[in-house]
Amino acid sequence: MAHGSGGTQMSSLIRDVFTSAYGNELLLTGDDAAVLEITALQEPGARLAFSTDSYVVTPHFFAGGDIGRLAVCGTVNDLATSGAQPLYLSLGFILEEGFELDSLRRITASIAAAAQEAGVRIVTGDTKVVERGKGDGIYINSSGVGLIAPGVALSGRSCLPGDTILLSGTLGDHGITIVSAREGLRFEAPVESDAAPLGELVQAVLAAAPRTRCFRDPTRGGLASTLNELAQQSHTCMLVDEDAVPVQDAVRGACDLLGYDLYHLANEGKMVAIVPPEQAEDALAALRHNRYGEEAAIIGTVTAADEQGLLHSPELPRTQELPRTAVARALVRTALGTLRIMDVLTGEQLPRIC
Repeated sequence: MAHGSGGTQMSSLIRDVFTSAYGNELLLTGDDAAVLEITALQEPGARLAFSTDSYVVTPHFFAGGDIGRLAVCGTVNDLATSGAQPLYLSLGFILEEGFELDSLRRITASIAAAAQEAGVRIVTGDTKVVERGKGDGIYINSSGVGLIAPGVALSGRSCLPGDTILLSGTLGDHGITIVSAREGLRFEAPVESDAAPLGELVQAVLAAAPRTRCFRDPTRGGLASTLNELAQQSHTCMLVDEDAVPVQDAVRGACDLLGYDLYHLANEGKMVAIVPPEQAEDALAALRHNRYGEEAAIIGTVTAADEQGLLHSPELPRTQELPRTAVARALVRTALGTLRIMDVLTGEQLPRIC
């Protein structure tokens, strides 16, 4: 408990664990607030993006990552979806009395590595300690600031019938990794979390396809929640070709074994992009050129919906306001050629996955 008291032991913890792992000139000033000079904001049209998230995953360590890597990658990716170049992060730690310092050092080393990979600096933070039994070892809050270049304006409301849906890689890797770690499951082909910072990937797509409508990272609720949100924002339907969706055999097998819907599984290193059809191939090439997009694919099309929820041709013009009875949702074309609704997750499929 003394490590959270504000005294000498807390100072030692900050010095020996946190700043020794990822200290920089801004963090080491020791002030209560980081003062950030962003000269690019003087350019007309430049804006700041700001995001915050909290991480409570259990177990804290798993194949392909840990809670520290998630804290960096998750916030970096939230910033990236706005088209921002991530710049700075803050980290808040809630530690439970008795949490091992060796585990904390392992997490901070992972944080440092992820931040370096993402090209961001950790410039401020906070530490609290709660009594034994009042936490779960460690929780982390991360907030981030990024810079949006002039002319970049991404929104789910911008999706139009005829647009192309791209996915940067295989679905469900993180969700299945977490459940396998909890339940002690083993697969013939190992499955690892896909936790990864995707800022460079997003910037590459924007350079190749500057008319990109929007990006989303399909984390909790998976691809189903992401596409249904976009459909409702833009008053369209998102039509996914089931055969085009990349997925590892081990993940598909685990879904069949455990009764999970692949489209509900969480992902921590994947990105959905909606782009106009004439720029789809350029966007796909940009994705596949990035190490985290090598298995990217075009998985579907944005289309309009009629009053029965059936699909219009993408060539039909988009009206300003759809009829009140029109259905905006995600649909899947199965291998048999039939359509089924991609429902939003109800309840909690896998709690504490991030």
